[in-house]
Amino acid sequence: MENKRLMFQGTASSVGKSLITAAFCRIFQQDGYRVAPFKSQNMALNSYITKEGLEMGRAQVVQAEAACVEADVRMNPVLLKPTSDKKCQVILNGKVFKNMTAMEYHEFKPELSQMVKETFDSLSTEYDIIVLEGAGSPAEINLRENDLVNMGMAEMADAPVILIGDIDRGGVFASLAGTMMLLTEEERRRVKGIIINKFRGDVEILKPGIQMLEDIVKIPVLGVIPYYNVQIEDEDSLAERFRSQNRQGRQIKVEVLYLPHVSNFTDFNVFETQEDVELRYVMRGEQIGDPDILILPGSKNTIEDLLYIKESGLAEQILKLHRNGKLIVGICGGYQMLGKRLHDPHGTESSIEEMNGLGLLDVETVFELEKVTTQVEAKIIPQLSGVLEGTQGLAVSGYEIHMGKTSLGEDCIVMNQIVNRLGETVDLKDGCVNREGNVMGTYIHGIFDNIPFTRKVLNNIRRAKGLEEKGSTIESFQAFKEAEYNKLAQIVRENINMEKIYSILNGEQ
Repeated sequence: MENKRLMFQGTASSVGKSLITAAFCRIFQQDGYRVAPFKSQNMALNSYITKEGLEMGRAQVVQAEAACVEADVRMNPVLLKPTSDKKCQVILNGKVFKNMTAMEYHEFKPELSQMVKETFDSLSTEYDIIVLEGAGSPAEINLRENDLVNMGMAEMADAPVILIGDIDRGGVFASLAGTMMLLTEEERRRVKGIIINKFRGDVEILKPGIQMLEDIVKIPVLGVIPYYNVQIEDEDSLAERFRSQNRQGRQIKVEVLYLPHVSNFTDFNVFETQEDVELRYVMRGEQIGDPDILILPGSKNTIEDLLYIKESGLAEQILKLHRNGKLIVGICGGYQMLGKRLHDPHGTESSIEEMNGLGLLDVETVFELEKVTTQVEAKIIPQLSGVLEGTQGLAVSGYEIHMGKTSLGEDCIVMNQIVNRLGETVDLKDGCVNREGNVMGTYIHGIFDNIPFTRKVLNNIRRAKGLEEKGSTIESFQAFKEAEYNKLAQIVRENINMEKIYSILNGEQ
């Protein structure tokens, strides 16, 4: 069939574009089409490494999973990773290009347009339907010139647009009408339908407003999607996820530190699937509680975030937990912070050249100019007692994204033997554990997605508390996500006029 494309844009950030796009990737896949997502430019600290070792936005990986296809860096050719309030690391086609200020990037965008168009065209030749996602709002009139992610992208792809508004935040009719008003006449012609998202209540009450909105904007409302709760990774859910208090009163408490430059927070979503785990994110200004496991996550600016931990008083709280025998885990940047010293001779991440770490692991890290981006398969090496007892030999897999090289001292035990890297058989080492087995560091993002490993650790904690061991309620994290994608697709399908969606897709209106 001739390639079709459909684009979802929103009246603002966090209106649900990413999940609606994922939903339609799964719906079209269920209907027998080969589907791929596409977002020309994504700004996010949540990224993923493809099997080729290329870095892309994790939201498009989720959408690819929903479409039942392999993540491909062409689905997100431009990734912006904020390094400070004014600068971003610019990643093009999966590789680091350079750090740029907002103004430098804006001036650079005309050079990107041809690359983005060629990437989209290349992807389009392999799929029946491309589902595009915009960014923020198309009504940012100060950014209209050189736009390559909203209406500029829709024009490049010749894609019809469906506009999404979030009623839960209030003012949905004004935001939808105002967005349409600020578009050019040509851009307005491209908008073929409206979706009202996150509605709570009786839709009958909304119908008079929908009729008035349609009279004003001359665009049909294709459906009203109710507020839903699906456990799918969503870039827009970052703030909401950090503030949520998950399942209070459960037997095992896991806390994750909020960091100013936190990255890859989805490493810990798996804990939400375990019915005996209470997951809490420790926000700025909050105290660490009394968790069984404390996790220091990845960071886009490790030294600056370590400074935050020290100046906020969190460092003393971490050391106290350690003295009480609780499990302290560091992932990627968090692993580096747990060491004795960090060195940044090239100013790779910060203007601070050296800093003492928390000293809980006998390691030192030197930041290098080259970023490591790779998928890995590994197995746990050491035979340990306590919280990590019984993990020896367990298989784990995930991916690495880091610019630091960590060397181990005599008081550290290597944690993982990497046996496969980017599809090739290797014999490499990763991470380490202290001799007491209650401090663990690794570069492997997604290590907790490996259910046998995670359940073994949780059950060791249960036994120490005098509780019976417990199995996982899910077969695998991937199987759990599959069920959630189907749930999301069903919710959207039941509340959208799919006949009109296909008419729009086929260019019939």
